[in-house]
Amino acid sequence: MPKCFVVMGFGKKTDYPTNRVLDLDKSYEYIIKPAVTAAGYECVRADEIQHAGNINVPMYQQLLNADVVIADVSTYNANAFYELGVRHALKPFTTITIAEDKLIFPFDVGQIAIRKYHHLGDGIDFGEVMRMQAELKKAVETIGAQAVCDSPVYTFLHGLHPPVYEVEKGLEAAPLAFGGEPEESQPTVRMLMDQAHAAMGKSDFVTAKSLLGVVHGMLPTDPYVVQKLALATYKSELPTPKEALLAAASILETLSPSTSTDTETLGLYGAVHKHLWELTKDAAYLDKAIWAHEKAYCVKNDYYNGINMAYLLDERAASPAADRADAIADAVVARRTRQGVAAICKALLDATPAPSGAAAYWVRVSLAEAEMGLGDEVQATDLLNQAKALSQADPWMVKSTEKQLAKVKDLRVNSPLNALPVTK
Repeated sequence: MPKCFVVMGFGKKTDYPTNRVLDLDKSYEYIIKPAVTAAGYECVRADEIQHAGNINVPMYQQLLNADVVIADVSTYNANAFYELGVRHALKPFTTITIAEDKLIFPFDVGQIAIRKYHHLGDGIDFGEVMRMQAELKKAVETIGAQAVCDSPVYTFLHGLHPPVYEVEKGLEAAPLAFGGEPEESQPTVRMLMDQAHAAMGKSDFVTAKSLLGVVHGMLPTDPYVVQKLALATYKSELPTPKEALLAAASILETLSPSTSTDTETLGLYGAVHKHLWELTKDAAYLDKAIWAHEKAYCVKNDYYNGINMAYLLDERAASPAADRADAIADAVVARRTRQGVAAICKALLDATPAPSGAAAYWVRVSLAEAEMGLGDEVQATDLLNQAKALSQADPWMVKSTEKQLAKVKDLRVNSPLNALPVTK
């Protein structure tokens, strides 16, 4: 069976020019792999290759030897662009480039035919899946059957010949699972990530942490892996909740949150420090949590970071040690932030399609929290009841929301803004 190697990121990645988080696994599982399989090719992504030794060896082997390479360069993935360039240098033909349609393409890929699809962030519309599957299947069948130059390197450098791979004696690479079991093989990245996701779905964070630690050793700089490892670490609460949170914060520091604009990193960094503050009541942790959520909210303008930022500002304003002017300033910013969050949530609920899955619950309760903080308790209660009626409303989610709304109500009653004179 002919082989197709897929070049792309995995998991959820941030597209920084548009500040959207895309689930690239959905692109692979819904579009790419079904289309390639239907075209009669064996399909594999780098995280699915079994290997022994250096993980880069099988990747370069496939860039040279695969009958067809599909490169999805969505989210400006630096690794995908680099590997696409390597393929173009090694092979004059049988390379297909695709990307989601909001990607702003660099000048140097202007000469490449790029097939586009529409990504919704967390998923892809069924109609779009079927359209792109059909287009990609046809492309694989057509391009794989003919040796037509599609590499800009060989297009512009006439007379260039592709390299011939000669393995030095004693340095042969282990055979790949892409056509055979490797000797001394280890689980693939994909296998380990699937197991880690399954463990987290069962709240088995100790197992998830162990599995993600192995993946992190294989891919130490991948942001998605680092984020998931930090999440599993603090959720494990081992050896103690505080030590787990401090370890998670240390893991996230490797992603440089002080300069990062990755809202997933910042939101998680804020959550970790929020929990540290709740455990210790150390104001330094509260300040870091506010900073992280505020930065993420400014970058993304999202309800999650906005509603957390507003709550934490009110907590800081309620501190007995707070300067009166600072407390009033924090309370005013919290109020204005809740107004912004309410507008975001209402727009999402009125949108087509409306939020689905767990988001359908969290958008409503975030709006409920915003309304509670703004003083409309009746509207907040109505929104909470709407959220409770959803099938996605697990008991732990409802319990957590009710506890949070009670906190927000208490903070509103004791807000420093209540002591200000009322003006007409």
